[in-house]
Amino acid sequence: MRLSARVDYALRAAAELAAAGEGPTTVGELAKEQEMPPKYLENILLQMRRAGLVRGQRGPEGGYVLARPASQISLADVIRAVDGPLANVRGERPEHVGYQGAAQALQQVWIALRASERAILEAVNLEQIAKGELPPRVTELAADPAAWDSHMPV
Repeated sequence: MRLSARVDYALRAAAELAAAGEGPTTVGELAKEQEMPPKYLENILLQMRRAGLVRGQRGPEGGYVLARPASQISLADVIRAVDGPLANVRGERPEHVGYQGAAQALQQVWIALRASERAILEAVNLEQIAKGELPPRVTELAADPAAWDSHMPV
């Protein structure tokens, strides 16, 4: 799985907003805390606002807050807001691609990959990230030494 810098920044900013609680946090504060470029982050937060994940508050006490409780925003929600569908093949959803001959089974592989991604990304929410309290299945998968070695099959 390949995550763009945009997704990485969005997830990190969302985790900071979850940790901040109910008070607004400025783009500058988020950018400084996570060492991100503020202008780039502002564009990401605008996408997240359009998706209904964050709300902006204007004025001297302004900034961004989560639009819903952190426990109700999954990592998948954030990824979809800034990058679109979780899995695609050449920009299309896996169920819309077809293969011929010996490659025919690839479509099922892409569907299974998407299901696997969903199983993790929809099960983890921003509250869990902010508190460092991940679901047991995620902790179990991450505890496998083979998961940490990019050269070993997992």
